[in-house]
Amino acid sequence: MFTDKESFKQAYLMKLIEGEGITTEEATSWDKFVALVMLLKEKMSYYRAVNKNSISQGKQIYYFSMEFLIGKLLHNYLVNFKIEDLVREALLELDINLDDLLEQEADPGLGNGGLGRLAACFLDSMAFLGIDGHGNGIRYKYGLFEQKIVSGNQVEVADNWLKNGYPWETRKSDKAVIVKYRGTVRTEFKDGQAIFYHENYEPVLAVPYDVPIMSYDNPRYINNLRLWSAETICSELDLACFNRGDFNQATSFRSEVEAISYILYPDDSSRAGRELRLKQEYFFVAAGLGTIVRSYKKKNGLNSLHDFSRRVSVHINDTHPVLCIPELMRILIDEEGMGWDEAWNITVNTMSFTNHTIMPEAMEKWSIDMVQNLLPRIYMIIEEIDRRFKEDLKARFMDNDQVKQNTHIFKDGYIWMANLAIVGSSSVNGVAQLHTTILKNEVFKDYYRVFGYKFNNKTNGVNHRRFLLAANPKLSHLITEAIGPNWKEDAGELKKLHVLKNDQSFLEQLANVKFENKCRLAEKAKLKYGLILDPSSIFDIQVKRIHAYKRQLLNVLKIMHLYNKCINEPDSLSCPQTFIFGGKAAPGYHYAKTVIKLINVLSKKIEQDPKVKGKLKIVFLENFNVSQGELIYPAADISEQISTASKEASGTGNMKFMMNGALTLGTLDGANVEIKEAVGEENIFIFGLTAEQVLDYSRSGGYKPWDEYHANPDIRTCVDQLNSDFFDNMGEEFRTLYDSLMIYNDEFYILKDFPSYLKMHERLQALYHTPKDWNKISLLNIANSGIFSSDRTIREYADWIWKIRYRTVNCISSN
Repeated sequence: MFTDKESFKQAYLMKLIEGEGITTEEATSWDKFVALVMLLKEKMSYYRAVNKNSISQGKQIYYFSMEFLIGKLLHNYLVNFKIEDLVREALLELDINLDDLLEQEADPGLGNGGLGRLAACFLDSMAFLGIDGHGNGIRYKYGLFEQKIVSGNQVEVADNWLKNGYPWETRKSDKAVIVKYRGTVRTEFKDGQAIFYHENYEPVLAVPYDVPIMSYDNPRYINNLRLWSAETICSELDLACFNRGDFNQATSFRSEVEAISYILYPDDSSRAGRELRLKQEYFFVAAGLGTIVRSYKKKNGLNSLHDFSRRVSVHINDTHPVLCIPELMRILIDEEGMGWDEAWNITVNTMSFTNHTIMPEAMEKWSIDMVQNLLPRIYMIIEEIDRRFKEDLKARFMDNDQVKQNTHIFKDGYIWMANLAIVGSSSVNGVAQLHTTILKNEVFKDYYRVFGYKFNNKTNGVNHRRFLLAANPKLSHLITEAIGPNWKEDAGELKKLHVLKNDQSFLEQLANVKFENKCRLAEKAKLKYGLILDPSSIFDIQVKRIHAYKRQLLNVLKIMHLYNKCINEPDSLSCPQTFIFGGKAAPGYHYAKTVIKLINVLSKKIEQDPKVKGKLKIVFLENFNVSQGELIYPAADISEQISTASKEASGTGNMKFMMNGALTLGTLDGANVEIKEAVGEENIFIFGLTAEQVLDYSRSGGYKPWDEYHANPDIRTCVDQLNSDFFDNMGEEFRTLYDSLMIYNDEFYILKDFPSYLKMHERLQALYHTPKDWNKISLLNIANSGIFSSDRTIREYADWIWKIRYRTVNCISSN
């Protein structure tokens, strides 16, 4: 890369002139940002062309996901190239502030939460480990939505993140493919073999846009994220229709086609919305797999498909891309002339599936008639997969009707996508030890009896280079000074920090870094939202998707209790506390949007009450995204991970907070279980029911929220306040929340866990008054967080699922 400032300045100025034909004096901040991006892209293209050195010996991994929450790339790639300081100083000599350029980049609207951020972390780690691993998804024009808070309510507006273009992407028009919908399937028999022809279909052009995914400190390893955009085959306006005055007809089909890649997760409360979601899922699956097969044949020879599964792995991230299974069957049978048995063997050995949920309502399913109408050939293949699976099941489990009844792909008028994924994949993994155990013993217990050898656990991880090295430079510098730089490549090296757990000087430096990060967040919150945050208060933070099982309501009830207590006992709060929330609610999810309203109404009430001024504050940061997270994780004192035990598959925010030294207040759910194992039970603050207790209540009943309500006056006060005039002019605004607790039997055990939650929070308050102990626990969390690096997760996928080599890093050995 660049070795000195002068060579960088010369190359940068040339790139600015090449791109816009302007000087630095004439250029806008956007022009300067684009020039820097294009310069880095040019260097990446050069390295990719001349230095590619694959460890994986030709095997390709393709990671299919509806979401890739990649965040901003410029700062991350400057860190990866190890030239941030050089570039900053060189630009300053040109009278350009790098921070101004970093502000120009938009967060790509390619995901919503943990699912998409996990996919992005995995791509980063695959590049770092020298694995040929590429993402395949959709280029959403407007993302999910941009969240605005208006009068306390969530308001969704289009996230027009592409309004200025996206300089990191490269359009590949010559790689566009046709995706076929609807139509009819004609069958002919030749030499005793059925030949299928898809006719009278509606064609949609899938155009790929490629985004480079580069490794840390090794430009030889640059992979690709391919995002597909939907366009009409003929991009010209239907002028005849337009001139006849049929303006709607002239433009309607184009609009219908382009809608496929407009937004992530269109509202599925209507049939049209559900059909659009299904179109999206088939769109990127068909476009991606078709390209993969053609590329494979070009590279390995026309008759090489018999070895396809030895050289290609397709990973299905949750159920959205499960149509990969019937689509690969369609390609192998209809386009390559294979028989069913060989095609099925190749397909199963190529596919692997990660399940990300336990919640039954999140298990994706599609109505049979919709699939039959929209994807007629795919429907025929799924039907045949189901028929053959039933035959096999009958032969193997003739005496067990329960297994046969509970393992149907077709059930109750729907096609169940997780069931199809289990049948059609070689591997089925959960994302935390607890999650995988529940999948085996509860959710898919009958499938586990049939396919026990497929089930395995791969606990999630996060990219520690983005969420610690790049996001928390002050802490990163402190760590490097203490133990050297090797932790940047091998997160396991963080364990060396253990020797400093009683070093008072180091612990004080650690506390100073935390305070500076809190000041940084406070400064940004004031600048962007006009909020005043007190960095000397405890920053107690819960940022994640708003959902009933994640129990933001439990957190709010705790704050209401603290407020009530502070009013009655002014000295009850031993130190000031700031509660910070962030996260989006699905547009049609009334409960979640009511929780957001409650947070904001409570915030206003507390803000206006002089009795708690300086003691208690609650804020909701709108439009939580990756960039906001990179400010929040380093600033957190307390990490709220309070989902109902057995409901959260893993979580990854818990890992990012831990890496940055926050103390976890949480239930024994998801990866919290493994965080506890890593740090020791004395260094994590666990409360509430266990997963076994929750599952036992679910199976046997016996829980009555009214018992908790009558037995605990603190609970009774807070619950009653949801349904009274405690909040001025709210009427019955929060009746939905009250009813969820008292009428609908508190499905997520909020009232049951409330007393132990308060008790553990009080322990944390007391601990904060002994900085030496607090800072020691913070250090131990950082020191033990290396196991939650996505590098470790990807090595496990490579070893046990994809069967692929990777490069060794320090003491890490490849398979």
